[in-house]
Amino acid sequence: MSGQREDAPQTVLEAVQLLERDGYTASISVRPDGTMPCNACNHTHAVGDALVDRVFRFEGASDPDDEAIVLAVRYPDCGAKGVVVSGYGPSADPAVLAHLQLLDERFRTQ
Repeated sequence: MSGQREDAPQTVLEAVQLLERDGYTASISVRPDGTMPCNACNHTHAVGDALVDRVFRFEGASDPDDEAIVLAVRYPDCGAKGVVVSGYGPSADPAVLAHLQLLDERFRTQ
């Protein structure tokens, strides 16, 4: 994992567990059409409505297919907080990857 602090999670599982302990427990995913269903409020949000509080990127040591991203996401409308986990390398769905990159960029410019 590049650019992370020493105390940062070393694996995707550690990142998810850390965020769940911090209250990010809603089931959230990113669909190819740019919508994000939320099980907390049973509403489907647009990617542009989500706020990203934390991002962890993991790089495969020897295989680009092992790249992953973990995002701590919250929706201001309903207050739900959840974790989005996705592949981030060449094997990722290009439509989903475009939305994940948008979320990642928005986080970095906050």
